[in-house]
Amino acid sequence: MGSSLKYRAGLCLIVAVVLIWVMSAEVTQGIFTKYKHPFAITYLGASLMVIYLPLSLLKDFIYNIMRRRSGSSTASKIKTKSSFGGSAPLKSGEFQKMLEMESQKTEVINYTDVSIPVLEETKPLICGIGEIDGSVLKEQELTTKEIATYGLYLCPLWFVTEYLSNAALARTSVASTTVLSSTSGLFTLFIGVLLGQDSINAAKVIAVFISMAGVVMTTMGQTWASDESEVGNSGATQRTLLGDMFGLMSAIAYGLFTVLLKKFCGEEGEKVDVQKLFGYLGLFTLVTLWWLVWPLTALGIEPKFSLPHSARVDEVVLANGLIGSVLSDYFWALSVVWTTPLVATLGMSLTIPIAMVADMVIHGRHYSAVYILGSVQVFSGFVIANLADRFSRSLGL
Repeated sequence: MGSSLKYRAGLCLIVAVVLIWVMSAEVTQGIFTKYKHPFAITYLGASLMVIYLPLSLLKDFIYNIMRRRSGSSTASKIKTKSSFGGSAPLKSGEFQKMLEMESQKTEVINYTDVSIPVLEETKPLICGIGEIDGSVLKEQELTTKEIATYGLYLCPLWFVTEYLSNAALARTSVASTTVLSSTSGLFTLFIGVLLGQDSINAAKVIAVFISMAGVVMTTMGQTWASDESEVGNSGATQRTLLGDMFGLMSAIAYGLFTVLLKKFCGEEGEKVDVQKLFGYLGLFTLVTLWWLVWPLTALGIEPKFSLPHSARVDEVVLANGLIGSVLSDYFWALSVVWTTPLVATLGMSLTIPIAMVADMVIHGRHYSAVYILGSVQVFSGFVIANLADRFSRSLGL
């Protein structure tokens, strides 16, 4: 797939992820009217990503078989086509001697100012080296053990990010959670600067102040819904300060996760198999984080754990976990790799107006002028920050 085609596919994935995230948030909030257990929803969604692990291992197995077959057929064609004139396959000791003799020959002829024939003679030898060891091009790619180690490190952070987002959804509206969570792009910039992964300039500082002012305005702004009595009885979307705090904390954790993911995967994701990494995130979540329900329940943050009381709720929870977590999170990772983190972050801010429209249509929710203006400021902060960073990169600053 060409770079331009990948970029267009990445933009399509961004749009798909935005729509999936908003729909999943609405479904999650609907689930909370009958099954208000943010931990269970988060644990299931994060653990289901383990299905990527056998898929990535199967992909590696098939790739290794194809590479061995290709290598065996290529090795039979590789002969000693250098200036030595032989036709037998190279052995390891002979290959080393040839390298030494070629280097000595290059030095001698360079002193006589006749370098062109040497370049012509050594060119086939260089090509032979590339054919013999094609894995040199992937020397920066991390091993499966290293990817598993990074997955173990990132697992708690990813789980905290997802849990805080769901906990915010259980206590406030989808639009409010979206606005607060979307500030993660600005936290990504600052955390990236602190960790040496990004730069900062005046435009980015201005963007931060504009966005933070917008967050304050959305927190102070009023919202009301035509089905407020039903919502109030269920307690699923009652706006509370705790819900806003969870949304903002989720944005901070998400920003940190994004910076670390970029650092581990490389600029274009060339170091890490993202599918395998997310598979290990699911595995370690499934195995190591189930016990957190007890302290959360003891602190009163989570209700006493129980399973859904109907099969229909079970089906909705499972489907929402597969689509809203497993599929969308992988699409998001691919969009970051195929485009750029800046474009992906800017694209994710489209969830703000879409979530507001969804709340208006589904719940008949209304927003005050202060709330709408605050949302516009948050979106404007994203635009300024991302465009400023793009221009600085294009100018080489």
